[in-house]
Amino acid sequence: MEMLKSISENLRTVKEKSPLVHHLTNYVTVNDCANMVLAVGGSPVMADDIGEVAEMASLASALVINMGTLNKRTIASMILAGQTAREHGIPVIFDPVGIGATTLRTDTAVKIIRETQPAVIRGNMSEIKCLSGLNVQIKGVDSTADEAGGERIAQNLAQKQGCVIAITGATDIISDGSRTCLITNGDKMLSRVTGTGCMTTSLIGTYCGATKDLFLGAASGIMTMGLAGEIACHSLKEAEGIGTFRVRLFDAVFNLSPESLLRGGKISLA
Repeated sequence: MEMLKSISENLRTVKEKSPLVHHLTNYVTVNDCANMVLAVGGSPVMADDIGEVAEMASLASALVINMGTLNKRTIASMILAGQTAREHGIPVIFDPVGIGATTLRTDTAVKIIRETQPAVIRGNMSEIKCLSGLNVQIKGVDSTADEAGGERIAQNLAQKQGCVIAITGATDIISDGSRTCLITNGDKMLSRVTGTGCMTTSLIGTYCGATKDLFLGAASGIMTMGLAGEIACHSLKEAEGIGTFRVRLFDAVFNLSPESLLRGGKISLA
């Protein structure tokens, strides 16, 4: 498939360009996000002080905003960095972690989207349904929503926001409003390690920093995490668990090649 070939070429481009990916992310997963960007071939920076975020954002190839651990200080930094990135034509990738769980999270997500106009929004089904104005129950930062109708939800929200919408779950859904694809790579072990969603957003940022087609950039990041999860899980021996899996996940991303993406990628147009 032509799309799979393009995704494999995106990995080659990432390794050649090593895009600088500026993060304003959460302190639970910040180290893993940085190492995941390094593993795939990018260059991470995690500056969040309001005194330098604008300057740093202007130098980056992509900006990742992740609201996993919110506070007033970083909210202001997120908005300033996002506005600066937008002014410089740098793609903003937004992860609305836990939107709907609290009033602060919901209001902040709406404000970030309004004031920074993200190029890509990645979330689980509960988060994307909440952004779409649908009634959904939230359990902390985890998804509890039914995945039925996800393709239409992603497409409609992409058209409304004028950006790429990526929903990660058992089947990943990516849409830019006109193109929609499904990715079925992955393993349930990914849901048992903290931060794999955040790391996926960082991978999307890395690819979007190296390609102009942000729809394929989002698909590339999601496929990379899914396929690496499969490889890491299959490598486990008896009595090895999530700790070993986490380490093997980084190894799998580091060792992933364009050829292995072509062989193992599972993608279809919706």
